[in-house]
Amino acid sequence: MLLMKKRVISLLPGATEIVCALGAGDQLVGRSHECDYPESVRALPVCTTARLDANASSKEIDTQVKDLLQQALSIYSVDRDRLIQLRPDVILTQAQCEVCAISLPDVQKAVAEWTGARPEIVSLSPKRVADVWENIREVADVLQIQDAKEILRGLKNRVVSVIEKSCVMKQPPGVACIEWIEPLMAAGNWVPELVELAGGKNLFGEAGKHSPWLQLQELADANPDVIVVLPCGFNLQRTRAEMAVLTQKPEWSKLPAVRKNQVFLTDGNQYFNRPGPRIVESLEIMAEILHPDRFNFGHRGKAWERL
Repeated sequence: MLLMKKRVISLLPGATEIVCALGAGDQLVGRSHECDYPESVRALPVCTTARLDANASSKEIDTQVKDLLQQALSIYSVDRDRLIQLRPDVILTQAQCEVCAISLPDVQKAVAEWTGARPEIVSLSPKRVADVWENIREVADVLQIQDAKEILRGLKNRVVSVIEKSCVMKQPPGVACIEWIEPLMAAGNWVPELVELAGGKNLFGEAGKHSPWLQLQELADANPDVIVVLPCGFNLQRTRAEMAVLTQKPEWSKLPAVRKNQVFLTDGNQYFNRPGPRIVESLEIMAEILHPDRFNFGHRGKAWERL
């Protein structure tokens, strides 16, 4: 039940999806340049831009990011004038990673000199799966939405249905999740949890902590049974194109997972790197990849494919 409608600008894709999942999509009046789901939000005014070339290679993007940070510059910029024009009551942002999206300090700076009533700034910084549930509750409270418990129950029940099958696995496969291709980075935050919940043994990255850099030799030494590639910001097509950087290395072809055809590409942009309601789909995708004989949610070919 919606008690009062507020004008909301979401500068975080996961937050945009939370608002829509709560049935409050009609309260959104603005979005970030990265907010693209559900399809209806694409018509909203865009309030941010990136200072880097998102079409560059993995290595070039990494260089651009490091150069901007070294110059103490934000990677993204906020359109202050557009924010004012849209008159939001609430702005949703994040304080977790200045590389991934508009940060809390950027938003605070943009509204610092506003005259009159200032919007409420809500910063979401999930690091684990439980934090995503808490973020949903927090957004529901801010927007005064009463039926968030039912929505959360539905999401959690889907997680439980996966756990009921995965928890009986006697020999979980060792899994290496790659969040960036060049330079190599393993996945952290909630991804290690998703691996474990899906019936795998996570080999790199720690739940609740930032994603760690990774050397190819470390990957070889760990000898993963399965390699899942889920680059931040890349869809399936882009991920496949970037994989040439790895596949052309002689060390890559020697990996047992590569020889056994156990390397999988995913749409990391839409799923694994977007902490919102679709974190459940991310779990289902991981379960399909690790145990195709036990799970089939229909994501293959759409959200993931074999290299």
